[in-house]
Amino acid sequence: MTTTRSTPPTMAKASAPIARVLAGRRFFPLWAVVHHRGRRTGRALSVPVAVRATADAFVIVLPWGPRTNWAQNVLAAGGCVLTWKGVDHRLDRPELITTADARPYFGTATWAVVRRLLRAESFLRLHRQVQL
Repeated sequence: MTTTRSTPPTMAKASAPIARVLAGRRFFPLWAVVHHRGRRTGRALSVPVAVRATADAFVIVLPWGPRTNWAQNVLAAGGCVLTWKGVDHRLDRPELITTADARPYFGTATWAVVRRLLRAESFLRLHRQVQL
């Protein structure tokens, strides 16, 4: 059973300003910035996230579960723009995936951080849009 935390831990609140500065930067590939629209307000929003990338997809760690507003916005919109390593990537087909499905995207050390430190049980996979 997946548990959902309603508020970020103190460590996350303390690290948020640093994450906002470093996320999406060229030389900091662990974090990216998700740009999305509020499903109720329509406002343009952004949030720093921990991310893993492959040739065709990005996997975002959801340490507070899939019910966070930004994750619900991305799922409702069917995609988002992700700034990673200084480049904007258009992503679509968001899907919540299980821990077992997410495991192959992470190395041993990174997985230990994700599972033990972040205690993540939920992940969001987004696919790179095919450029025609």
